[in-house]
Amino acid sequence: MEQRLTIITLGVTDLKKSIDFYENKFGWKRSDMSNDDIVFYQLNGIYLSLYPKDELAKDATVGSIGNGFNGFTMAHNARSEKEVDDLIKSFREKGVEIVKEPHKAFWGGYSSYIADPDGNLWEIAYNPYLKID
Repeated sequence: MEQRLTIITLGVTDLKKSIDFYENKFGWKRSDMSNDDIVFYQLNGIYLSLYPKDELAKDATVGSIGNGFNGFTMAHNARSEKEVDDLIKSFREKGVEIVKEPHKAFWGGYSSYIADPDGNLWEIAYNPYLKID
């Protein structure tokens, strides 16, 4: 198998609420591939999709019940500590849940965490060792 990731699909409890989060809090634009049942956001090289959690579980033939830590996080890497602070300030003003305030990280960067409406964690970080194109 090629070393490639094409789509990350988040199973969401309330599709409209999640669309509001990603479009009005993050400022993302949905892809033309979207329809009333599933929404796609084209990122740099991959897609993030939102799909009703129960339907996603049914498609995968697994149960949809579960809570707490999902076992993964997503990350948006900023170009500076100031950019992290500015993003967190903007998210706070938009009512986004700030899970962890920005801080110097043990690995040498600067990091914060926010949550989307389903509790999916986004790390907002500056990593001085990671080149961002």
